[in-house]
Amino acid sequence: MEPSTGHPTSNGARHIHLIGICGTAMASLAGLLQLEGHRITGSDKAAYPPMSDLLRSLGIPILEPYAESNLSPAPDLVVVGNALSRGNPEIEHVLDERIPFTSMAALLREEFLAGRSPLVVAGTHGKTTTTSMLAWIYQTAARENSELEPSFLIGGVAENFGSSFQLRPTQPFIVEGDEYDTAFFDKGPKFLHYFPDALILTHVEFDHADIYVDLEAVKTAFKRLVNLVPRRGLIVAYEGSENVTECVSRAFCRVERYGFSDAADWRIRNLRHVGGQSQWEVDHDGVAWGEFTMNLAGEHNVLNATAAAALAAGQGISKESIAAALASFKSVKRRLEVRDQIDGITLIEDFAHHPTAIRETLRALRSVYPQARLWAVLEPRSNTLRRKVLADELIASLRLADRVVLAGVYQQERIPEPERLHPEEIVRALNDAGTPAELRPNADSIVAALAPQLASGDVVAILSNGGFDGIYLKLPARLRELHPGAAGA
Repeated sequence: MEPSTGHPTSNGARHIHLIGICGTAMASLAGLLQLEGHRITGSDKAAYPPMSDLLRSLGIPILEPYAESNLSPAPDLVVVGNALSRGNPEIEHVLDERIPFTSMAALLREEFLAGRSPLVVAGTHGKTTTTSMLAWIYQTAARENSELEPSFLIGGVAENFGSSFQLRPTQPFIVEGDEYDTAFFDKGPKFLHYFPDALILTHVEFDHADIYVDLEAVKTAFKRLVNLVPRRGLIVAYEGSENVTECVSRAFCRVERYGFSDAADWRIRNLRHVGGQSQWEVDHDGVAWGEFTMNLAGEHNVLNATAAAALAAGQGISKESIAAALASFKSVKRRLEVRDQIDGITLIEDFAHHPTAIRETLRALRSVYPQARLWAVLEPRSNTLRRKVLADELIASLRLADRVVLAGVYQQERIPEPERLHPEEIVRALNDAGTPAELRPNADSIVAALAPQLASGDVVAILSNGGFDGIYLKLPARLRELHPGAAGA
């Protein structure tokens, strides 16, 4: 059966059901579809914030767990999330009953991107933050020109908007371009559905070890994306990566590079971190172009901001609007997010899916809290971190912390033994290298062992790309028991 988009009712509205609705992109798509007037339902095996909170605020029901009964009466269209595969009871029912189905990426293209100007942000790291920055730049510029107010879909909740999506009747549609596969019936990257008018390419590294066999396969996917940008388009690409250089080398459109090197078209210089704030200057084609301030720390965030600024400038947005937007940019949920402060102990959540992302997170925290004892609490949960392919890089990244607590590998039984990360080996290597580390099987064990060791002035980075078994609530609750009367954030 060919994937289908179903048929609307007489007034154009459809009942659309999303399987795996709590995924960041799926939840955002659900919100966009609801804004179009469709009736939305969805299902998932375990609803967790922030997307479960977003969906409930929209009044979109989340049916748990997956079951055939969730599809009764039959919807007009089913959207299948990319984490789902054959054997799922709802997918089997869809196939048996010939219910029309499609993927998130295909429906996004058909319903929202066609007829608009897609601006796509892609890359192994920094996609969500850069997409949020670009959307906020456009929103700020719209104060002077309402035609610039953007629609967007972001793989996280942008704090300036309080949402991961927005729908406007204007042309710009800013979308996070994910290189992960599309659905069980479409194993190509999602971003190949988006046909960008302009593209940001941040980094290209080996990731998604369950999908890509090696770095060459990852580069091939990004090269195909680059090949979709029309001659009239623009690609803004990171200058400090040979992999990125290779991926954009055969582009048919204008390519502008950003970074710290003298060779960059958009060159970052005089970067200062003052407290939690970043200040820097940008030269364009060797000429002083702008000065910027942002309430986010970390070299990686300055790179993200400069990429967004370069693309926006290439689309005609003034540097004054860009500077105002970056100065007022807040952040993205789960990106260096301060979750709590209890008796001088700071708990920070960050979305961690790759050793490079962990490294940049810990470097940023060092710049903000230079005197703190920095703890890294990691759940190896992403399909890359659950495998040993980047074990050496993971060890090097975690050594930037003063103390490390490692959880057991999430659903390790799903990873073939020869490929599986062995966290006890990571802990042993860290201890041998002089970084105290311990292995705990789960969140409850971590909370029990960690909470009594924490003292005023400590900073705890909790790193996971999932729910981490509720540790974000369990650890502060235990700290309050140990520090009664302590003030919290």
